[in-house]
Amino acid sequence: MTSAKYPHRLGNLLLLFMIAGAVFAAFRFLAVDFSALFERSNLRQMYNYFAEFLQPDMSPAHLASLATAALETLGMSAIGTLLAAIIAAFLALPAAGYFGGLLKHTVRGLLNALRAIPELVWAALVVLVAGLGPNAGTLALALHTTGVLGRLFAEALENTPDTAADAVRHAGGGHAVAFLYGTLPTLWPQWAAYALYRWENNIRISSVLGFVGAGGLGQMLYIHLSLFQQAQAASVILTIILLVLAVDSFSLWLRQRYLAAG
Repeated sequence: MTSAKYPHRLGNLLLLFMIAGAVFAAFRFLAVDFSALFERSNLRQMYNYFAEFLQPDMSPAHLASLATAALETLGMSAIGTLLAAIIAAFLALPAAGYFGGLLKHTVRGLLNALRAIPELVWAALVVLVAGLGPNAGTLALALHTTGVLGRLFAEALENTPDTAADAVRHAGGGHAVAFLYGTLPTLWPQWAAYALYRWENNIRISSVLGFVGAGGLGQMLYIHLSLFQQAQAASVILTIILLVLAVDSFSLWLRQRYLAAG
């Protein structure tokens, strides 16, 4: 009677034990030892290290460098996202099957390949071609984001009703006119929302790309951490947090102000 009343209980317990066994096996395989974290000397060393982060460098010269790097990071994320959104909008049409099945699978394979490679790996590859600096970071963000937005744009296009486009075609308009005046007005708010979400994410990612020489705040953070300059690194981290919060708030305002009706 118990098994009939709870038919999935045995399966759930088995799944729980499998997950617990996998976690235990992972700890054993990696030989993770947390006991060293609680040794007195290590605790004192960690305390002294992080205590230096509580005194961020606010000197005028350092703040000027932070402002320049923040603008560089903001520009990398904005231009990279904009380029990706434009390219993804064009690739979304064949990816949604507008030009036949063969081109659809080819473009979708390209988009899958672009987004399968993380931004950090793209940046490491692009640095070899474009050199150190924000150009490499911008291209890395654009390449990965094109894969992400292209897939999202194509799926949104596939899920958009054809009612308005059919009405335009029945009135004598061609396929291009039907898309521009029938499909796109319904579709663009969702595309814009996706692009804004990716911009928010790219702000965070661009702060990490500097670790491979892609410029911006991430490169400053890498340099100061490498030189054990905790006070300067703390001010960079604070700038990254403020920049992310500002972009998140601005993006949320744009979506609520201009895209709510869509």
